[in-house]
Amino acid sequence: MKTSIPAADITLGLLAGGRGTRLGGVDKAWLEREGVPQVVRWSKRFVDEHGPLLVSANRDPDRHAVHGFRVVPDRTPDLGPIGALDALADACATPWLFTLPVDLVGANDCLLRTLVSQRGGDGAYAVDADGPQPLVALWRRDALRIACAAAIAAGESAVHRLRQRLDLPAVLFAGVRFGNLNTPDDLRAAGLVVPESSST
Repeated sequence: MKTSIPAADITLGLLAGGRGTRLGGVDKAWLEREGVPQVVRWSKRFVDEHGPLLVSANRDPDRHAVHGFRVVPDRTPDLGPIGALDALADACATPWLFTLPVDLVGANDCLLRTLVSQRGGDGAYAVDADGPQPLVALWRRDALRIACAAAIAAGESAVHRLRQRLDLPAVLFAGVRFGNLNTPDDLRAAGLVVPESSST
């Protein structure tokens, strides 16, 4: 088991830059459950276990600013998650970056602590009951910066290929299902309000 990492050495990077195409272009960061937007919910979920907070987003910076979030847009457009990870790694000022997509439904309380304790040299990523969750991960910032640059230069956009460049072991969370808010049915199942543009 690895030694712990001080909370001040970990930045939380929320991935909120997706286009929400299967939800009619709805910004999933602002989907509400019990009146709380997803991006706000996740910003508070592990608040005692990390230091700074960054939000990877490519629209509505003023809306994020109202909540005090520092928005990090993609440095290179249209790369998908690799572009978001590249931007977050570039902006991250701590040795470690913990990433979470804002469209997750839930996560167990020990998520970050377990990734920290079972990390390899460059971090670790989660595997839940549905399989690998490569964006639910702890990254060593410097290694991620190098890996993203190499992947982008090689035209590789798949996150699993990025993982292969790093010492990033899989950490199994047996019996846990994070879930994803990708479709109107996903929203209904999670108890979220389905936006009108996504209900048809």
